[in-house]
Amino acid sequence: MTRRGPRGRAPAGPLDPAHETAAPAAATAPAAAPATDPLDAAQEDRVRAVLSLGGVPHGELQDGVQHVRLRLLERAARGQEAPREVSAWAAVVASNWAMDYHRARRRQERLGERLAALHPEEPQEDGAESRLLSLAVAQGLDELPDSQRQVVVLRFYADLPVRDIADELGIPEGTVKSRLHAAVRVLRTRLHEGEVV
Repeated sequence: MTRRGPRGRAPAGPLDPAHETAAPAAATAPAAAPATDPLDAAQEDRVRAVLSLGGVPHGELQDGVQHVRLRLLERAARGQEAPREVSAWAAVVASNWAMDYHRARRRQERLGERLAALHPEEPQEDGAESRLLSLAVAQGLDELPDSQRQVVVLRFYADLPVRDIADELGIPEGTVKSRLHAAVRVLRTRLHEGEVV
């Protein structure tokens, strides 16, 4: 008479492939292949730039980059196809994350961290003027409403065309153009009032 296991089967013997030795199942399972990084180096740099220009402090940039990676991996796990333009999609996700960050933190971080993240080691001939201009533009961006800042960053820093911005944000092209126009007008006024340009 054969002894039966808890599920009504005969216990596996040493020649049976289902037989386990002293090692637990997790230790004998083949190691999963390492997942490939969904962002290449250029895309990650672009995401970092969008986050920086969106007002995220240098110390928080990695969280934003990881959020974008996670969103790409979640899409793959759900079986969704990759975005048509991964770089554009990643820039929009990063921009949205930056807006969410500000809503949660209410812009508590210092402007200096953002500026340091924007130009870490960039040599400049006219350093004082260029730093002053960068500071004025960054402060101007900080004063824009989130919706205007988002389209400015996506258009001028992520270099997305108006059509792509509209598609990614789910708004009409005319809305993108009007937000850009209003934002540029505010920035231009700010720069002229401060006699930066």
